Amino acid sequence: MHEPFGVRTVIRGFGKALICVGILLFLFVAYELWGTGFAERRGQKALAESFNRHVAPLTPLPTLPGADASTAPTTTLPPIDLGDGVALIEIPKIDVKKFVGEGVGVEDLKNGPGHYPGTPLPGEKGNAAIAGHRTTYGAPFYDLQELDAGDPIFVTTAAGRFEYDVIDQKSVSPDSVYVLDPTPDDRLTLTTCNPRFSAAERLIITAKLVTPAVNAAPRAAPPPTPTQLPGDAPAPKASLGGGLSGASAARGPAVMWGMVAMAVWIMGWVFGRLWRRWPAYAITTAPFLLVLFVFYENVSRLLPANV
Repeated sequence: MHEPFGVRTVIRGFGKALICVGILLFLFVAYELWGTGFAERRGQKALAESFNRHVAPLTPLPTLPGADASTAPTTTLPPIDLGDGVALIEIPKIDVKKFVGEGVGVEDLKNGPGHYPGTPLPGEKGNAAIAGHRTTYGAPFYDLQELDAGDPIFVTTAAGRFEYDVIDQKSVSPDSVYVLDPTPDDRLTLTTCNPRFSAAERLIITAKLVTPAVNAAPRAAPPPTPTQLPGDAPAPKASLGGGLSGASAARGPAVMWGMVAMAVWIMGWVFGRLWRRWPAYAITTAPFLLVLFVFYENVSRLLPANV
């Protein structure tokens, strides 16, 4: 009995489609684990340039331990804009040395750890807070759970170099913003997703300042934004690290770049049928991979940071 016409063709096409989907998923996993590191390295370079240009020359850095860091710069400093390099954080136990940018949005945390706007800068009096990725974009806080009480954390800012010692580790829900509240003591709060490859919770590391705190340095007021009038209070914090969750704004670009990637793939297939297969594939592979990289970048923004 003969096989119905076209069944073998359908099965073969379905099998090829499954293979293509598997390859695309494998490439996406590779992008998440390694490809995002390229963006983080570019971001770290930009933060380093910003830090060295605007922060490091402002004051001589005191030497640990026992340095006199009780005073802040007396001149008025420029305002801190989102994306500016504001600090250098070093955690010797887990081999972390990263520049810290201002802001914890999706784009901010692609460059490295981010300082929560509205909290003091590290070294200043009160509760300074920093967020960071756990498994993507360089994964600066990948091993954060390994910190124990007494482990040192060093942070350098315009006011000097400061030492914090870890005092507590805990997991909280993403909406437990109380960990960012002002405190009577001088501390550093680090936040990241928990467990790895999930955004169900936030891992919180609390460290106390063991070098003298500084008063917040006076800064020029930034110009008002279209949604903020002079004197308006800052918007309340809604969750721990906006950049540690998906960004719905990337949905449109993800669909668009997905369609472009499909168009490039179809173009290569058509050229292969009309011309010669392998030369056509060789010509279209590079632009396809470039478009696919941009597509993956936008898809990644739709997912929790650790996925």
